[in-house]
Amino acid sequence: MPAPAAMLHAGVLKKFGLYGLLRLAIPMLPEGSRHWATLLIVLLLGNIIYVGLVTIAQKRLDWMLGYSSVMHMGYIFLGIASFGVLGATGAVVLMFGHGLSIALLFGIAGELRRRTGTLAFDEIGGLARVMPFAGLAFGFGAFAAIGLPGFANFAGEIMIFFGAFKNGWEIGQFHIFQIATVLALWGVVLSTVYMLRAYRKTFMGTIREQWEKLPDLSPALRVPVTLLLVALLCYGFFPQTFVRRLAPTFGSFLSANTDVQICSHGAVRRLQTVGPRPEHAPQGRGYSTGEIARK
Repeated sequence: MPAPAAMLHAGVLKKFGLYGLLRLAIPMLPEGSRHWATLLIVLLLGNIIYVGLVTIAQKRLDWMLGYSSVMHMGYIFLGIASFGVLGATGAVVLMFGHGLSIALLFGIAGELRRRTGTLAFDEIGGLARVMPFAGLAFGFGAFAAIGLPGFANFAGEIMIFFGAFKNGWEIGQFHIFQIATVLALWGVVLSTVYMLRAYRKTFMGTIREQWEKLPDLSPALRVPVTLLLVALLCYGFFPQTFVRRLAPTFGSFLSANTDVQICSHGAVRRLQTVGPRPEHAPQGRGYSTGEIARK
């Protein structure tokens, strides 16, 4: 697949179904969405763990990036399945951050394929010596895909994990969302393995004689690469620019349901709201209901 098509597919088109879930399925059919939450969790865990192992087994850079993109959709599904403002907001932030990081990685991979004619790990290596800017940019993109703090991907993933873990939480007892969150965290380990492995095989090690005269990225290519990196870092350090816009939108329908619900799998779900906490209400500060009415 050409690099521009891969960038568009992985960065934008793959998010259409997720956008439909957030904007159509859950607002219009909230009870049906919660009814199938258990099945969704099983599928997303299989996506994260199984596809992560498949990604590690890949022998080509472009195939590895493609499978890694599919794997990260499992995190977004986990945020959506949490049915809370925090998890849903994290899902959208991760959709944005993943779109930037995977577009960056596919763009550099496409340029490498255009210059070398191959992306097989056994045929390339040591390219950072002749393409230092490409190696540096690919390293930042790999760190963002892993979820390193400071990038937009980390902000989205941490909100997803906290939002999912909080769903149905009871002291001393784990429900399906807590188990799913713990298992999904292993996906971060898998991401670290295949991303660092790909970087080592592509840019580190001994360079072949035929690649010793490869030129680095031209200024025309450095500009879009730099813009993608700057966007990843800006929204990684200041994710509140997203949260302030998204939280009220999701709160309008995620907090419109009952605070406690018994799910099909037996867990007690305490849905998140964007309103004030009970302890911040007047009743929680020493006022009775009658005193409030008289005031």
